[in-house]
Amino acid sequence: MLFEIVVFLLDIVVGLISGACLLRMYMQAQRVPFGNPVGQLVFALSDWIVMPLRKVMAGKGRWDMSCLLAAFALQLVEMLLLWLLQGANSMVLALPWLAVCGLIKVALSGLMGILLIYAILSWVQPYSPIYGVLQRLAEPVVAPIRRLVPLIGNVDFSALIALILLQVLLMVLNYVQAAGLMVIAGVR
Repeated sequence: MLFEIVVFLLDIVVGLISGACLLRMYMQAQRVPFGNPVGQLVFALSDWIVMPLRKVMAGKGRWDMSCLLAAFALQLVEMLLLWLLQGANSMVLALPWLAVCGLIKVALSGLMGILLIYAILSWVQPYSPIYGVLQRLAEPVVAPIRRLVPLIGNVDFSALIALILLQVLLMVLNYVQAAGLMVIAGVR
């Protein structure tokens, strides 16, 4: 039971900070201003790890690669700590694979959160100051779906469809992660 509590708390802390790093990268790529409360929170959570990494790794175009490196490093440290807490019995080669899968899970879960809050605010409070930020972050995901699925009864279901697709991607990722672990375990 104690191990599960530690895993849960570690997953929350690492997920929150690595999610903030990924959101920072995505907000910069979408040219979302950081003067809003969401941007300020993202900076507060990620500055301590992203700023030192900027000296090591430059950005590529609109993408701030130091944010991605920070998020990956956090996921890798989490996997290393869990590996050590379990007695370091399994293959150490699995840790980078688990970190990549964890990073993708954080990205997909964060995108799902953005879409969910975006959809709710679009129905109940579309004039909220945060709605504009969420709209700019959600638009690259929902725009292609909106072109394929028309409004039904004057209601836009593109965010709901995107949420379903992202959930399916999370399911597929779990199988890909397990398959990758089997391949790594077979390499002895």
